[in-house]
Amino acid sequence: MLLSSKVGQHIGSTKQVAVMMGSDMNKDIMRASGLLAPEGEAANPNDLVFAIQAETEELIEEALNMAREILSSRSAKTEQQDSQVVKTVADAAERLSDPKLAVVSLPGKYAVREVKKLLRENCHVLLFSDNINCQDENTLKEMALERGLLMMGPDCGTAVINGVGLGFANKLRRGNIGLAAASGTDLQEVMTLISNFGGGISQALGTGGRDLKEVIGGKMMGYCIKLLQDDPDTQVIVVISKPPAPSVMEQMLKQLRQSEKPSVVCFLGGDKNMDAHGLHLVHTLEQAACKALELAETGRPQELLKGHDTLVELAESLRDKLTSEQRYIRGLYCGGTLAYESMLLMGDALGDVHSNIALDAKLMLDGTAPSVGHTVLDLGDDAFTVGKPHPMIEPSLRGERLLQEALDPATAVILLDVEIGYGSHENPAAVVAEEISQAKAVLAEEGREVVFVASICGTYEDVQDYSAQKSLLEGQGVVVLESNAQAAQLAILTVSK
Repeated sequence: MLLSSKVGQHIGSTKQVAVMMGSDMNKDIMRASGLLAPEGEAANPNDLVFAIQAETEELIEEALNMAREILSSRSAKTEQQDSQVVKTVADAAERLSDPKLAVVSLPGKYAVREVKKLLRENCHVLLFSDNINCQDENTLKEMALERGLLMMGPDCGTAVINGVGLGFANKLRRGNIGLAAASGTDLQEVMTLISNFGGGISQALGTGGRDLKEVIGGKMMGYCIKLLQDDPDTQVIVVISKPPAPSVMEQMLKQLRQSEKPSVVCFLGGDKNMDAHGLHLVHTLEQAACKALELAETGRPQELLKGHDTLVELAESLRDKLTSEQRYIRGLYCGGTLAYESMLLMGDALGDVHSNIALDAKLMLDGTAPSVGHTVLDLGDDAFTVGKPHPMIEPSLRGERLLQEALDPATAVILLDVEIGYGSHENPAAVVAEEISQAKAVLAEEGREVVFVASICGTYEDVQDYSAQKSLLEGQGVVVLESNAQAAQLAILTVSK
């Protein structure tokens, strides 16, 4: 996917580029895009298929040469590493001493079989793959629990174990706050805020998005909580998810109350009047980070919260740039849970918010359709990513939609997220800044402005350099705030009368 993106960016006049293994699913994707030639039809799953649409034969040849150069360079690097190559789970397990952990990222129909092999070899598993049915998920988690193993996933994008980040993760300070979460960017947002404001992480465990549904029953969340309760380095526990099934919630809260360790619970979109019976119930990811810092008696939670103090005045200055016709917020998100949080905050303050992840069927919006009123899109949804890299890996996938929203006369604020850290794009703010620059040039010709508001999900120590990323965005007039909640709140205030 990255190779496809790099070649496509380099050859600007090309129509489409795809570099994929010749599996049936990948051939279906290329066929639907009009990219599958007879040679590709004949490919088998072990073949690498390179397909390109371009204006001239010269461009096609240039693209092929660039792809060969990138592949040859990576091959040479692999040889220089002199690493041990293994071809089976059993071979890999034999070379490692306990405890063992494996990350699995395969098409769903293959992943289940391999995870079963790993669990039999006494390996903890982070299952990055999706498209795995609930029955198989239950089977894998029951196998893991019988052996006292973690089976994080499916569709688990983030974890940090003993200071090592897995999947999309960040360079974090070590400390005494342990976290368990159902998905990925919610865990990243809370962890990075804790780290940026002086706290530290002991462990961060993911369960997969379906774990707290009735059909799975919170199997892995319960085990993750137990591990954190038993971990001597964890003094404060944070649990993050969308509202669990009622029976699962009751079981989980009961387990948390049985520990003397203070626990913070964040149910995004949950009942704000719920009695947590001694647990610390919060309603935004920022609040979860602040309460954890407070309970851990470390860091600077008040400094983080202080950011809200300036929002009203800032919103008034931004509102002066808008016409009376510009009334709506358009959220374009790479991180799914950050999109969900903003959708909830906007819904509470502004009423109806349309989205491709809306809770109300009446507000569901096909992600490829034009926005209606206030709209928040999760651009990492399957509708956008089939055959393409996730926008956290390739943020340029947001560019076309960003221009579309900017040119809508009703758009007042475009709300964005930028993710940095391990696994993310090497310089995402530069991509976004270039897209905003192009949009602003067109807007200038029309004699109007759009307000751009963003937050960066990452730490000051991440390889992409948080400060440099922030400067790139601010150089294009983007208002960059410390948290997604603050960014959403500023957007809300800007369009509020």
